[in-house]
Amino acid sequence: MKLHIKNMVCNRCIEAVQEELQKLSITYTNIILGEIELTRSLPDDTKSTLSGNLERRGFEMLEDKNSKIIQKIKALVIDNIRHSKEPSTNYSIYLESELSIDYSKLSSIFSSVEGVTIERYIILQRLERVRELLVYDELTLSEIAYLTGYSSVHHLSNQFKKNIGMSPTQFKKLHKPDRKPLDEV
Repeated sequence: MKLHIKNMVCNRCIEAVQEELQKLSITYTNIILGEIELTRSLPDDTKSTLSGNLERRGFEMLEDKNSKIIQKIKALVIDNIRHSKEPSTNYSIYLESELSIDYSKLSSIFSSVEGVTIERYIILQRLERVRELLVYDELTLSEIAYLTGYSSVHHLSNQFKKNIGMSPTQFKKLHKPDRKPLDEV
C-alpha cells in the first residue's frame, strides 16, 4: 500500500515522516519524496492519527488521484533540480516518461489545481536553487547555470532578473537574502 504525502521536499522531510511512522509502529518498505510504501494497509484510526501528526509537521496526506499526480510531479521536479548531476532540460519528456501519462494531461491537471503551469513551477524551483547556491558562495555563476540546467549564464541572469527583480550579482550582495522554503515556492 502506498500513501502520498504533500510537502515532502527534502531529506529532512523524509526523516520527519520516518519519525512519525516509528512513533505509531507503522512498518514501511520505502520512503521517497511524496510517497511512503507500507508493508500493509492501515486501520482507519491509525491512518487518521498519522494524518494528524503529519499535518502538525506541515505535511498532508493526499487522497484524490489528481493530488497524487501533482505531488509526484513536484517531487520529480525538486529531486531532478536538487539532486541530479545533470538536471533535465526537457521536463515534458522527463515527466511523461517517469509518470507514464501524456504531458498535456499532466499540464492540465497541474494548472487547474495549482493555478500555475508546470513550466512556471519549474522556473521557480530552479531559481530558488540558484538563490541557495548564490548564498553558499562556493560556485561560479557558470557552474550554477550548469548545475541548474540553464543553457548559459546569460539565460540564467535574464530569468533571474525577470523573476527576482535583480541580477544574481546584486542578490549575492544582499546581507539577508530573501529565500523561501521549497514547499512555499
